[in-house]
Amino acid sequence: MLACEVRGTRFFSQIYFWGGQMTVGVWILGDQLWEGQAALQSCSDIKNLPVIFIESLNHVKIRPYHKQKLVLVWSAMRHFAEELKSKQYSVTYEMADNFQEPLQNWVKEKGITELRVMTPNDRLFADAIKDVGCPINFIPNNHFLWNRQDFINWAGKRKRLLMEDFYREGRRRFNILMEGKQPVGGEWNFDKLNRQPPKGKLNTPEAKWFEPDKITQEVITYVNSLSIPTFGELTKFHWGVTRSDALEVLDWFIQNRLPDFGPYQDAMVTGEETMWHSMISAYINIGLLQPLEVIQAAEKEYYDKELSLNSVEGFIRQVLGWREYMHGIYHYVSVDYRDKNWFNHTHPLPEFFWTGETKMNCLRQVITQLRNTGYAHHIQRLMVLSNFALIAGLSPQEVENWFHATFIDAYDWVMQTNVIGMGLFADGGVLASKPYAASANYINKMSDYCKGCSYNNKERVGEKACPFNFFYWNFLERHRDKLETQGRMSFILKNLDRMSEEEIEAIRQKATEWLASS
Repeated sequence: MLACEVRGTRFFSQIYFWGGQMTVGVWILGDQLWEGQAALQSCSDIKNLPVIFIESLNHVKIRPYHKQKLVLVWSAMRHFAEELKSKQYSVTYEMADNFQEPLQNWVKEKGITELRVMTPNDRLFADAIKDVGCPINFIPNNHFLWNRQDFINWAGKRKRLLMEDFYREGRRRFNILMEGKQPVGGEWNFDKLNRQPPKGKLNTPEAKWFEPDKITQEVITYVNSLSIPTFGELTKFHWGVTRSDALEVLDWFIQNRLPDFGPYQDAMVTGEETMWHSMISAYINIGLLQPLEVIQAAEKEYYDKELSLNSVEGFIRQVLGWREYMHGIYHYVSVDYRDKNWFNHTHPLPEFFWTGETKMNCLRQVITQLRNTGYAHHIQRLMVLSNFALIAGLSPQEVENWFHATFIDAYDWVMQTNVIGMGLFADGGVLASKPYAASANYINKMSDYCKGCSYNNKERVGEKACPFNFFYWNFLERHRDKLETQGRMSFILKNLDRMSEEEIEAIRQKATEWLASS
């Protein structure tokens, strides 16, 4: 057994065990790009600390990842490696087919006797890290406000795991927008003010983008040269790739978008790819931003500038509420959660999810935007992409894999809970109190997509019937027995009783024919 001298959380390089010198090394993963991350901090007093970064080609062959994501992660890794070099870390950067061989060679070459890794967020990745030639010490992950044990303690005491309950506890725990024990403004949630449909000229502020530097240009060239399957376009790349870039995006959002973020955060408009959204998820998910600094920046602006509470609270809920909750649930549920399929939906993913070539304008707009940027906002994800997949009966596992492959901010912990749980209700209600299923009426209300569509958003059957309509009513009819157990669905299901058997049969036939031809 190794003997280590520990002072607080700091470890010292001159440690001897059984008469030999101990050499600690740190492996930094592609979503852990922050000098304050736990593994680096555990070695903060070691001079010339050996650290290694590895770009693994086999790892990105698992699914056809978006080219924009490959550039973002690999460029951010290379920039962070250069930053650590400038701070006298002993940096090794490898590009290889796999992780195992470079790690083993590095451990041998550097005489590493203990490898420290900040615990990966994705469970399967953690399980895959094994024999590297020395003991591996997983340092608890510090990229979230709630550690895993704290979430387990919270969840284990409850009969229901509602996000709203968790969010309120987070507000109390971290003293965010609180006046003593009560929420600022007397209410916890101002969502009712944040669901306005788009109307008139919105005058949305520009997004904060960047021009690729030399390192990023090199990565773009490399990604374009790959012969492995990938997704999306790389004609333009304007994402930030450093912590300073990410901080600029955060400040840009706070100054220019947060004041009006709330009212139209659910709206969708043709040609408006980012609306008032923060665009920080890709950065916070790889460690370039930290959740508390994001939350506190928004809270400070609320007090300093007297911003509208519904905008500030709505944004903070996304970070302090949904993000922390999804991560906590991911590690709380059993590993077979990814296989859940409550409705037994098995239809394969239609080809247009990859190409964007469909007559449904809403899906064409969102998928084309996704192909070009790697990004779509939360309502586009939930009420267009996931909604269609749910009511059309697509395989939850194929849909989750597609989301994971195509979004620039996607990781296992993000997409399993968001897609399997919230988007597709495949977990039977662990996350959501009812399925997020809707007809074309919702999309017509919250967007302008229906105006440019080949289908009629008011028709359920017939040549011009919108697929969102006949799939929605077919979904309710097919799964009525299960849906009746969800209390919030009873009112909606009563609408089926007002429809004739002939219309229901026509809807059923239309759905069957559409799926058969897709």
